[in-house]
Amino acid sequence: MDNHPQNSTIRRVMVGTDRSQTADQAVRWAAEFANRYGAELFVVQIILPQHPSTTEFGAAEHTRVAAANHELTDIVHRLAGERGHACVVMDDDPALAIVRAAEREAIDVLVVGNSGMAGRKEFLLGNVPNRISHNSRCTVIIVNTQPLADEQTASTAHVAPSQVETPVSEPHVGARALKIATVMAKHGVQELFGQPVQSDISTRRRQAQRLRAALEELGPTFSKLGQVLSTRPDLLPPEYIEELAMLQSHVPPMSEREVVQVAEQELKVPWEDVFESIDPNPLAAGTIAQVHRATLETGDRVVVKVQRPTARTEIEQDLALLEVFAQQVGKRPALNQVVDMEAVFKHLSTSLHRELDFRQEIENIDRMRMVLADYDRLGVPSVHQELSTTRLLVMEEIQGAPIAQATDGPARIEAARQLLESFYKQIMVDGFFHADPHPGNLMWWKDRVYLLDFGMVGAVDANVREHLLLLLMALWKEDTVFLSDITLMMTGSLDRSDLNVQQFQSEIGDMIAKYRKAVLADMQIGPLLQEMSAIGFRHGVPLPASLTLASKALAQVQLATARLDPTLDPYDVAGKFLMRLMLKRVGAALDPKTLVYQSQKLKVRVERVIEAIEHLIGARPGQKLVVNFKANSLEDMIRLTGRRLALGLTAAASILASGFTVTSTTVSDWVSVSFGIVAGLLVVGLILDLMRGR
Repeated sequence: MDNHPQNSTIRRVMVGTDRSQTADQAVRWAAEFANRYGAELFVVQIILPQHPSTTEFGAAEHTRVAAANHELTDIVHRLAGERGHACVVMDDDPALAIVRAAEREAIDVLVVGNSGMAGRKEFLLGNVPNRISHNSRCTVIIVNTQPLADEQTASTAHVAPSQVETPVSEPHVGARALKIATVMAKHGVQELFGQPVQSDISTRRRQAQRLRAALEELGPTFSKLGQVLSTRPDLLPPEYIEELAMLQSHVPPMSEREVVQVAEQELKVPWEDVFESIDPNPLAAGTIAQVHRATLETGDRVVVKVQRPTARTEIEQDLALLEVFAQQVGKRPALNQVVDMEAVFKHLSTSLHRELDFRQEIENIDRMRMVLADYDRLGVPSVHQELSTTRLLVMEEIQGAPIAQATDGPARIEAARQLLESFYKQIMVDGFFHADPHPGNLMWWKDRVYLLDFGMVGAVDANVREHLLLLLMALWKEDTVFLSDITLMMTGSLDRSDLNVQQFQSEIGDMIAKYRKAVLADMQIGPLLQEMSAIGFRHGVPLPASLTLASKALAQVQLATARLDPTLDPYDVAGKFLMRLMLKRVGAALDPKTLVYQSQKLKVRVERVIEAIEHLIGARPGQKLVVNFKANSLEDMIRLTGRRLALGLTAAASILASGFTVTSTTVSDWVSVSFGIVAGLLVVGLILDLMRGR
């Protein structure tokens, strides 16, 4: 009796296999399915080529196909008898090879296992079942062939070594805390807090080496802690900064399956719907993310930054423990003098949370593009905003070369100048700068220098920028006293009685003398500012954190520009830039609208001063202010100041009137000339009065 469904439209069933254990499960399921409908069974085995057919190994590939075909035919006949057909195909793309075979044989139902293709090929070409379901014209049935938990060991035989999962960190905070304490004890890090504050250099260097070893062993978050600390000479002695700068993150690469999983979670679609391919070899593997080259379906070449699946959980767990530690250290003044752990924790927490949100990096890229808009030899990658999320960043691939390999010529020379000048602008004008411009983050492409990796940026507030401008001017004038005054002003240390100002000024003077004698290649502003930070640290007047980070960035970019143009004079570039900046500010200050605003502001401040004087000497509102000064010098000074203030305001008003009437089409020329003459006479009178009163 025929138990097959009558008038069934399912006459031909095909299943694809790579002869893996899970794929064989799909073959058996397809055989039962075909038998139920009395359909013919086609089994297609895909073999990936190991050598090009044109090489001496080409013949061996054909032999491998023939042997596989013979073996597969026996298996199919045992499963389906005369209704079974076997076919072995060698192809680089398993999914498309199966789809083409199904079209060729006019298949009604195509069966594929959901775990039938493992290893790097799946990652490079996409998830095979998903690609088949999207490209096939016939009905596709995806069979669940994922191994059970107790079968995981057997399945790893078909997975590339790089796909073996790394052990997950301890799930409980208590276990993690115990691990941290054990590692710290192992490396003797407690010695860091056991030595007196004024320990000798060799002791501090030994402590720093032990701290670095412990941070490396504790994993990504603590490695990041060390990297952040290496940029903060305002928080740690130079020996620690030098040692932590060498700290490396030994992070195993993410498995290819993890990369695909995160990408699809963020894209909300199978990743092969967006990408044509992804290079399985990571460009970089960091503590938070991994970077791969890829090609979009449009053919555009891109770089994909994928966040580690466990990054946020692990970082939040470690930050919780570090916060407790920082609070305990903060309660002990002796330890807090060694390092301000609460400030360290706050900076680390802010930095890590920003790096965990890739949207912040996108904002940094867009902002830097605006900052560099006037520099035709500089650029930043474009971002595919529609494909980017908090955990996935898709950017244009800069297909260039390291800057040291830039083509010789005028473009290279001009790019070096623009790169250095742009950092002066970033720091002193925009207050926003790339904080890690080492040569690896700079690429030469299409006669331009491209800045890469905006996960780490710095910000300088307006007050620090103004002080920095004065500081650089004092450096060029070699004015030791003014330079030390500006430094103390920046740190709020002008009124400190415990500071040895003479010793501080002496060290500043020695530093200036050293750089005055330096050859051109050694005259770099970044290292100079870093040395100033070290001097300030020794005297308990650390420079603002933003400035120490800026000095590190300047030091890095000056090394980079030296690779492009060794003859470039950083002082000349800085001097010309500052001159243009000052002229621009003077021009803005002479703008009529600005003058009116400043004069009104001055008027309000003068009224406040008068009110303060009245309040000080006890005058009542509405009463005439009558005071007999016994100190004639004070009375004369106030009268003189008032006269000069009135004269200055009148002169400013005349200048404004002259400026407005010159641009007016309804006022006669003689009116503007008259105002100009009056203004000139008043200014001359003010100058003579000032000279007479000196």
